[in-house]
Amino acid sequence: MPLKGNIRDFSTTQILNLVNLSQKSGMLTIYEGLPTDEKDAMGNPKMAAGDERARITFHQGKLVHASMKNQDGSLVAILNKAGKLSNEQARLLRERAGNTSDKGLAMRLIGAKYVSQADILLSIKQHIMDIVFNLMTWTEGPFLFDDEAQPDKDVIMVPIDLETVIIEGSRKVRELDELNKVIENLDASLRFAENAKVKIKGIHLTVDEWKIIPYVDPKNTIRQIMKVVNMSELQIKRVIYGLNQAGLVEIVNAGARADDKKSLPTRRTTARKPAAPEKKVVLSLIEKLKSM
Repeated sequence: MPLKGNIRDFSTTQILNLVNLSQKSGMLTIYEGLPTDEKDAMGNPKMAAGDERARITFHQGKLVHASMKNQDGSLVAILNKAGKLSNEQARLLRERAGNTSDKGLAMRLIGAKYVSQADILLSIKQHIMDIVFNLMTWTEGPFLFDDEAQPDKDVIMVPIDLETVIIEGSRKVRELDELNKVIENLDASLRFAENAKVKIKGIHLTVDEWKIIPYVDPKNTIRQIMKVVNMSELQIKRVIYGLNQAGLVEIVNAGARADDKKSLPTRRTTARKPAAPEKKVVLSLIEKLKSM
């Protein structure tokens, strides 16, 4: 029997616990909330289900698949994000794969020794867990758990123990609460600190920090940057927090609206460790942005 509700009243974590304890199979779908004129028993506005936001699939109490609206969940995108395929390899595969299913593409990639089976399974597992960790931070939205829904036969399902997901996800939720004290709004913007040029000379940037640096500009919101670099809310807040604590960036325009700004170009920086010549590029970028 389908279970309906709002994650405001019955959280994603509680649903995961229910599925784990009952060893259920089925699909959880979370929707955009559309306000209605009705009130629930607690006096809160009832929400009608709008567009689908996310979907999680379970099989016999295991988490096996997850997807989010506006997030590329194709095998090529997952392997590219995990660093198993370069940007150029990913581009060529998208051009040549056509309508090949993820399962079919996985067999071809393994056969051509692009990646191993372990690479594929670990990359998909991390992708699924990242999505679910993100959903565990959501505080509102209509949901439907349908225990008769069947997943797409062409998707690659990776069984994941829910107890591990719940424990790790709960820890990440607590971490996000701490990050929110510094980064309150995804519609805030970033700018380089006054002494960033001096400090960056003695700092080793991580791959994720290197992805963010080119988009540090008061015209770009954190929400926009998050979409371009394909990070979850927790991931990007963690990176920005580190850059902020290192004194490289400042958080500004917390009240700004993302839809008042132009969209960022859909480009991505090369994920590699910054060497001395790259630091010169960063220094030049900082000077350029600070002079604007």
